[in-house]
Amino acid sequence: MAERSPLKRNQLIPAGYKTRKYLEQISEMPTAVSLFSGCGGSDAGLIKSGFEILMASDINDFAGKVYSKNMPEVDFVVSDIKKIKSFPRADLLVGCYPCQGFSNGGLREAERGINYLYQEFNRALQIIKPKAFIVENVSGMRRSNFIHLFDSQLKTFAESGYKVVWKVLDAREYGVPQERTRLFFVGIRSDLDVDYEFPNPTHALPGELSPLPPCPTIRDAIGDMDEWPEGEFDAQPFHWYYMSRNRYRGWNETSRTIVANSRHISLHPVSPPLKRITTDEWVFAHDGPARRFSYREAARLQGFYNDLKFPDEIGLKSRYRVVGNAVPPPLFAAVAGALPDIF
Repeated sequence: MAERSPLKRNQLIPAGYKTRKYLEQISEMPTAVSLFSGCGGSDAGLIKSGFEILMASDINDFAGKVYSKNMPEVDFVVSDIKKIKSFPRADLLVGCYPCQGFSNGGLREAERGINYLYQEFNRALQIIKPKAFIVENVSGMRRSNFIHLFDSQLKTFAESGYKVVWKVLDAREYGVPQERTRLFFVGIRSDLDVDYEFPNPTHALPGELSPLPPCPTIRDAIGDMDEWPEGEFDAQPFHWYYMSRNRYRGWNETSRTIVANSRHISLHPVSPPLKRITTDEWVFAHDGPARRFSYREAARLQGFYNDLKFPDEIGLKSRYRVVGNAVPPPLFAAVAGALPDIF
């Protein structure tokens, strides 16, 4: 493969990066294929890091529609990964295969079939033979009952010809105003004989003494938005399970983890704080209107660079779902931006 002349890794692409005209002005951009792409959090980060995405794919039709609404220049394939038999050649392969089997909010069943989708990612890896790959998943994969699957992935990718490193990263340390830790595998093709080093944090954690700028707060992310956006938040009653934990964070704090279930997403700071009564029981500190974050606010708290657009046919719960399942773009951009100069 001919040597490429990509953008500098720390060069940010202007707001108009989504247009094909702009892409055509950049010669020899490094290319990527994205699998288990969701609504495009990882891929927004890739584009910000200077990659052109040749193909993206996900089995979720709703996610695909949101992705294509926001990144129409990318060839998006809605399909079960097992049915995709060919892939374009690319410099980088990325994948965020589903995490329900490992997640704190999932069933935590080690032998669920969904936990073995890394084998399909590896099949694509063997076909494309990219110079590098990036995998993102939940940090719960390191728990003792899943460690055999964690080790199996490392072994599988190494046998496919890649030098693999891993690390759990905190999204807040990369400018995402949300408590979210994620596990990353990064592999560099062994014949290139170079190593990958994870990026240093760009932001300080709340309360941390550091020369770095503080992580943005909820106010920084959504303070300019309507406090009561009609029709954009889940208005169901706060049931006992919701009130079994503290789901409140103030304006000057970072958000709790943005989840995919609209009924379980955290409270907006306009709501009264919660106070603990007994184990697994919380109540509002005072009477007053309360609501959950809206799906648009959730997207802001995930760190999307531009406000996401949603097709009209996508319902409220599905909007929450695709946003909650997304990868924070700044976190993925940091990981991709730290790749060595091999493209």
